[in-house]
Amino acid sequence: MTTTTRPASRHPILVLGGTGKTGSRVAAALRARDADIRIASRSTEIPFEWSDESTWDRVLDGVRAVYLVPLDGAEAGPAFVRRAVAAGVERIVLLSARGVDTPGYFAADDPATRARLDLEAAVRGAGPAWTILRPGWFAQNFSEGLFRDGIRAGELVLPTGAAAVSFVDTEDIGAVAAAALLDPGHDGETYELSGPRALTFDAALAEIAAAGGRRADYVAADPDEYAAALIAQGVPEVEVAMWTSALGSIHRGLEAAISDGVPRALGRPARDFTEFVRSAAPTGAWTP
Repeated sequence: MTTTTRPASRHPILVLGGTGKTGSRVAAALRARDADIRIASRSTEIPFEWSDESTWDRVLDGVRAVYLVPLDGAEAGPAFVRRAVAAGVERIVLLSARGVDTPGYFAADDPATRARLDLEAAVRGAGPAWTILRPGWFAQNFSEGLFRDGIRAGELVLPTGAAAVSFVDTEDIGAVAAAALLDPGHDGETYELSGPRALTFDAALAEIAAAGGRRADYVAADPDEYAAALIAQGVPEVEVAMWTSALGSIHRGLEAAISDGVPRALGRPARDFTEFVRSAAPTGAWTP
């Protein structure tokens, strides 16, 4: 695969969710290649709200390429794609999820899965060049949210049994997205992204402890009891349904698969979980 960069453009690349787990890595990878970028979120100079269409035109003004991160379960994605095409966008790199097109991977009534499939179809049929990224579970869930509070408390409780997961480093997601936005050879590709090996939560927590992080125990919870506990804590039922649907794919062993998207897109192996832990530990991610 060629790595020749496309000719430089005067038009910025729009990075939605540019302060989030993947968007921040995409922005960093693009900056490292001297690309002109525009980060859009609720708190940026040009604010962006999925729920407020009046904010869409300003962030799209002058843009020719977009890194598109949808809001889980929201149905506004296809409308945004149509607005982007009308504004002159010529390239879209979409963050989706591994397993969205596999029956039984997620719950049949999972709104996040339906929204992702609708958005994938909209991107493919819109007209601009497209690349779709389907990552599995992020390694950074251990260091930047979701799992971090449990680790700091010394106990990570999840309804995932003893299953293993091929956690993908979001640094790799950023690198693949930047390549798809800047380099030829990625048009029409759907990249399923994972790490190079699968490991259980027990093994992941042991690696974190060995690197100087807090030693935490993994506790396997009953899925129904786990969902009921979240609802009792005041988490909206629709969010609980999406969260438990995603965790269910781990419990059924579906997230252990090793995908070839990173080496296929970048010509190198995916970053190992050990590399992630060694880079995250000095930041104090797991310091109570």
